[in-house]
Amino acid sequence: MTARAIALAPARDCGQGARVTTEPSIHPAPATPAPTTPAPTTPALRWQCVCFDSTDPRRIGSFWEQALGWRRTYDTDDEVVLEPPEGSREDGVSPDILFLRVPEQKSTKNRLHIDLRPTDQGAEVARLETLGAVRADVGQGDDQTWVVLADPDGNEFCVLRAFTDDELADG
Repeated sequence: MTARAIALAPARDCGQGARVTTEPSIHPAPATPAPTTPAPTTPALRWQCVCFDSTDPRRIGSFWEQALGWRRTYDTDDEVVLEPPEGSREDGVSPDILFLRVPEQKSTKNRLHIDLRPTDQGAEVARLETLGAVRADVGQGDDQTWVVLADPDGNEFCVLRAFTDDELADG
């Protein structure tokens, strides 16, 4: 068929107002390239810290410094930074904890919280309570294997049960 014949061929409506000819094109359709999968990339991000708002960063920083045994690496009236002990398994792996001064008190349940895994849940809960933590009810019920506490600023966190020997062996 000639180009003129194709141009004069009847067209049909294919919906949405588009019109196509009923005759084949004189030009072959371009080859559709095979879809390519992008090469996997690693995001150029590193989790640096977890930030807590506080009316008194030094006070709450002291609680967490004692609770975790971490080191204070930055300390001003407005910001306190805690990092894992130098040379520990967590050093360079766990994000830092940053406490930032804000004017308002905490007013609602946390949207994010920390879970801590002890080797002896009862002993750690008792120790944390002597540091100023209090038991908190966030609707968890009595049959849970974790204990919910709140730090002196009211930030909830959980002390999980210890791993069993079998769980530790499965590593």
